[in-house]
Amino acid sequence: MNEKFFIEIDHFQVQKKGNFACGDVFLSRKFAEQNRVITVLADGLGSGVKACVLATLTTTMAAKFISENIDIKRSAEIIMETLPVCKVRQIGYSTFTIIDMDYSGKTRIIEHDNPSYVLLSQGKPVNIEKTRINMPAWNDKETVIYYSSFKSMPGDRIAVFSDGVSQSGMGSKNFPLGWGEEAVEEWMGESVSRNPELSAGELARKTVYKSLTHDNNQARDDITCGVVYVRKPRKTLVLTGPPFLKENDGNLARIAEEFEGKKIICGGTTAGILARELGRTVHLDLSCTDAEIPPGSVMEGFHLITEGTITLGKAASLLESGSSGERFKTNNCAVRLVKALIDSDIIRFVVGTRINEAHQDPTLPRELEIRRNIVKRIAGILERNYLKETDISFL
Repeated sequence: MNEKFFIEIDHFQVQKKGNFACGDVFLSRKFAEQNRVITVLADGLGSGVKACVLATLTTTMAAKFISENIDIKRSAEIIMETLPVCKVRQIGYSTFTIIDMDYSGKTRIIEHDNPSYVLLSQGKPVNIEKTRINMPAWNDKETVIYYSSFKSMPGDRIAVFSDGVSQSGMGSKNFPLGWGEEAVEEWMGESVSRNPELSAGELARKTVYKSLTHDNNQARDDITCGVVYVRKPRKTLVLTGPPFLKENDGNLARIAEEFEGKKIICGGTTAGILARELGRTVHLDLSCTDAEIPPGSVMEGFHLITEGTITLGKAASLLESGSSGERFKTNNCAVRLVKALIDSDIIRFVVGTRINEAHQDPTLPRELEIRRNIVKRIAGILERNYLKETDISFL
């Protein structure tokens, strides 16, 4: 693997019916100075808030220990010794799967009691030899972790999931023993074969929703799936705001023309400048109407055109909301923008710095921030929460 390839990581989850918190926690952290990404899926004992606390402790400790190159066996021991113990069952652990991958493709995976990970190479399942490591007896319970290492190649996907996936449908006529790990692996392989460009997020969502159907769309356990996908980067250009100097309008059009990737415009004035400079026509798009978000427009050569500050502000809030499926239930321009950003890997923002006097009106809503601050906020969220690469330039 080299700089032409990108590590995409995403996940999706639903909590057990009746709970407000999910007992599964999925965490990814990029360590730029080490040129690596560490991903952890933990499933806390039980469900609800207590399970969420256990899983959160596990993911945080695991990411820290592995990033500091602490011995795998010792890391597992510390995690288990640290977790609080249930007074009733005298157990207090969280299952976990840790993926440690660097940008040369070197991959290590550590597993403890979670369903086995799935490795898809060019859409086909691949079995990797695992080393069994016996741990010291913990609370009179035999403890085992499994370790595997291999070289990830472009096109590879690594999927991890909680037992809410593999045990979905348990007790039903079709799945008396649950969906099963082998069946999950086979289904994932078929899904990727049908759509070789399937993103990490889409594969995770499809897997969770498929599991839900086995439970009659009422989750009987926390259901989580996360995917690591090694592939060529998807690039997106976001143009928003008119340039400070009118003579730079041509430069804005040149940037748009020369960019290879998805192109998005946020702002009616910006769209008008580009239409004039490129000799194209902008048409109103009424297919994405919403009471809160202004409609968008369409123009040849651009993936999406939205209103400016209001839409960007709403998109920032949606990005902060995490993996909840609620944010995708509407089809307004803010949702479309969020989907495009999440589906991208490298996002370049070009921000015009001419002040829009309408946004300085003190009677407007307080959340209507100046454009450049919203873009900085979005870029920060994309980098921290979604491991995207971003760049902001001002014109």
